[in-house]
Amino acid sequence: MTFALGQRWISDTESDLGLGTVVALDGRTVTLMFAASEENRVYARHDAPVTRVTFNVGDEVESQQGWFLTVEQVVEDSGVVTYVGTRSDTEQQGVELREIMLSHQIRFNKPQDKLFAGQIDRMDNFVLRYRALTNQYQQHRSPMRGLCGMRAGLIPHQLFIAHEVGRRHAPRVLLADEVGLGKTIEAGMIIHQQVLSGRAERILIVVPETLQHQWLVEMLRRFNLHFSIFDEERCVESVAEGENPFETQQYVLCSLNFLRKSRERYQQALDAEWDLLVVDEAHHLEWSQDNPSREYQVIEGLANSTPGVLLLTATPEQLGRESHFARLRLLDPDRFYDYHAFVEEEQQYEPVADAVAALFSGEELQNDAKNKITELLSEQDVEPLYRILSGEVSDEEKAQARQELIDNLMDRHGTGRVLFRNTRAAVQGFPQRHVHLLPMEIPSQYTTSMRVANMIGGKISQEARAVKNLYPEEIFQEFEGEETSWWQFDPRVNWLLDKITEKRSEKILVIASRASTALQLEQALREREGIRATVFHEGMSILERDKAAAYFAQEEGGAQVLICSEIGSEGRNFQFANQLVMFDLPFNPDLLEQRIGRLDRIGQARDIEVYVPYLEGTSQSILARWFNEGLNAFAETCPTGRTVYDQFDTTLIEMLATGNTEALDDVIEQSSKLNKSLKAQLEQGRDRLLEMHSNGGERAHEIVERIAATDGDTNLVTFALSLFDTIGLNQDDKGDNALVVTPSEHMMVPSYPGLPYEGATITFERSTALAREDIHFISWEHPMIQGGIDLLMSEGVGTSAVSLLKNKALPVGTVLLELVFVVDAQAPKSSGISRFLPPTPIRLLLDQKGNDLSHQVEFDGFNRQLSPVNRHLASKLVTSVQPQLHHLIEVGEGLIEAKVDEVRQQAQSDMHSRLNAELERLQALKAVNPNIRDEEIESLDEQINTLNGYISRAQYQLDSLRVIVVSHN
Repeated sequence: MTFALGQRWISDTESDLGLGTVVALDGRTVTLMFAASEENRVYARHDAPVTRVTFNVGDEVESQQGWFLTVEQVVEDSGVVTYVGTRSDTEQQGVELREIMLSHQIRFNKPQDKLFAGQIDRMDNFVLRYRALTNQYQQHRSPMRGLCGMRAGLIPHQLFIAHEVGRRHAPRVLLADEVGLGKTIEAGMIIHQQVLSGRAERILIVVPETLQHQWLVEMLRRFNLHFSIFDEERCVESVAEGENPFETQQYVLCSLNFLRKSRERYQQALDAEWDLLVVDEAHHLEWSQDNPSREYQVIEGLANSTPGVLLLTATPEQLGRESHFARLRLLDPDRFYDYHAFVEEEQQYEPVADAVAALFSGEELQNDAKNKITELLSEQDVEPLYRILSGEVSDEEKAQARQELIDNLMDRHGTGRVLFRNTRAAVQGFPQRHVHLLPMEIPSQYTTSMRVANMIGGKISQEARAVKNLYPEEIFQEFEGEETSWWQFDPRVNWLLDKITEKRSEKILVIASRASTALQLEQALREREGIRATVFHEGMSILERDKAAAYFAQEEGGAQVLICSEIGSEGRNFQFANQLVMFDLPFNPDLLEQRIGRLDRIGQARDIEVYVPYLEGTSQSILARWFNEGLNAFAETCPTGRTVYDQFDTTLIEMLATGNTEALDDVIEQSSKLNKSLKAQLEQGRDRLLEMHSNGGERAHEIVERIAATDGDTNLVTFALSLFDTIGLNQDDKGDNALVVTPSEHMMVPSYPGLPYEGATITFERSTALAREDIHFISWEHPMIQGGIDLLMSEGVGTSAVSLLKNKALPVGTVLLELVFVVDAQAPKSSGISRFLPPTPIRLLLDQKGNDLSHQVEFDGFNRQLSPVNRHLASKLVTSVQPQLHHLIEVGEGLIEAKVDEVRQQAQSDMHSRLNAELERLQALKAVNPNIRDEEIESLDEQINTLNGYISRAQYQLDSLRVIVVSHN
């Protein structure tokens, strides 16, 4: 490199410094002053990362005084350049501008400016940028966007609900799937789609206190959504006086109890303005017309001021029609305004549901059923279909007629648009549960300590005494001290040790109510038998829990046993295991179901072995019998459990507190009767029409197939690895479809989006990600890919390149120019623009005469024929053909206009056909189904009008270019 004082150079690595001036030279170093940023840099002369800036005839340059000069002559003297030309403001000719007087703020943002200034990038970076643009375009346009990248199995009914609801404007729905069918995942998928499409930017999730961590983990691990848990401490710490803490974060998670207790916090949450409200366990919101609970009023206030609302409940309407109405009322108070009117309307649909069941099974419709259907649908709609069903036609025609009837009925179904409910009976594919109740003799140490505890008594409520009696090991430690080893004599521990050694090849999940019990059990296993076990409890951080779960999931060298506390186990699915030990029993049936649900979930491939060791003559034996004989809750899912418990809780609590079991047989008998009766009501009241609508049938399977086809995309793998390489991340192959990605010292930026400071283990395989929660599942939707693409674009990586084409059929020195333009509509994300006109790349490949060859010469095949050029030679080649390139860029600018028009027209046509079809369907349904909200139709109408404007004003710009020069060697 030849340096001279006064020359102007630009930094290759810090282009934001502006234009630098050589201010000092010695034998080994050169000093550049960057006046725009008031920085100096000292470089080694022989390999300084800088590029000489010189302008050519025809360029327009800016002086430090702010006037511009059109260059007509370039004069060099002792390595320093003077530009001679016409000054634009005064039109004075022959004006001289020495390069030292050039503006310090000159930056080369346009690809052609960078090219001519010698800031030429590597060829592979140009290729990576083009692939980033084309892949991003395809992802934005995909109708499956938001559903492909979550860490979850591809389960048809979940994906159908998420696809159906996630694309709506401000969805307001009730997700009421039975336990174990994945309501949290459905909600997460809906949230994810709403976030990616820009429909929801501020989200509030309200859950019972015990479920906060479950939701936090699920949103982070499955959807890469970072929620913040808000409690009083967080609110006090996070804000200055007078600020609203809820406005400090976009995604907030808090407990219902927290909002209920503080009127100030509730008012702040109301004032914060959310796009989407999600409420879990919505059946706990008690309501009656005269006396709604405070909890209900809190959610009602938030629901009234938030456009989108998702309510989640596992309790079906048949177990409390009034509370079911209350939940629907939160979604649409205008539609569900009167309970009695609602009951009457619902009764109309029961015979229709039966008729649909008959249609679905292919049976002949009875006259009663036909009349009921005709009452709902118009006669002209149904008569032709009835004729087909009773006529001499092919089975295929009959099947089509049946499906059309079912579709029409679903559209008009009472709550079909706002309520989704799937049942295990309808979904199927669940394992059997094999229950092993194991009564054991109570040790004398426990008998003594419990007798003493009862004698001393103390002022605690009967309920607290009942709970306390369930855990004799805790009572023993109260008297003997926390250091005493109850696990040395407890028969449940001896049994557990035998079971673990007998089942050496099996992973075993042990659940205990208390974290302290879990920790002491791990100590017992380690000290007594040297068994590899790991613990999982609420006192651990998410990272620590991840490590414990990963250690348990590891097939070779991993833990054989995972011991969870009650709260610690929430939100985790360990479906690779099928052995469950309940070391003690929870107090309520919902928690019992939640425990078994860690293993008994859709996707579990094996039957589940449930072991319940309990001590005879204790509260545990009472509870074990009641759960087993009264509810059959170990062997089957028990949606009725809580209702039965509420009926008998007083008697049960008294028995558990006193140990008096005289009434136990009677309570078990009555509980069993009530349970069977409630289950029969549930079965009888099962709304098969609603279930069919909720599970999506064939459409659901089509969605699964479309997403499955994108899994294992080799294009994603090669793109991601090149991206990480370019940004400067270290990559180490860990085997088992996993890579470790860590930041390096030579990164393009200080931190990489979505990558923790300590690095991350990643996989591109869905099955690996499902088995290992500590591994990131990389898809096109993952923040590491999305953020990496944004980084490439904003840092200007790959905007100009030079390549050689070895082709003997063309004369040496032939120049081709590849231009990549991007069409972009400047519109808010929330407008939905990305569905129709995301940033759209248009590639031109111009020969020397200005002909566009891009249609004949596709990118990948052409790229394989090209070779990279070092920067020094590239700069020389560009300088030698500069006038030609200026001409070809002008030609390209002329050709692109017509192509941009095509893109705009295609986007307009696409938008109108899709949104108008949606609008017409909603307007038609509105006439027959009052669940179509006016604001939904209005917002769609408004969206069509605003998108019209945005698309018609879409602009283009030259994003990147590549010069290709033909050589023969």
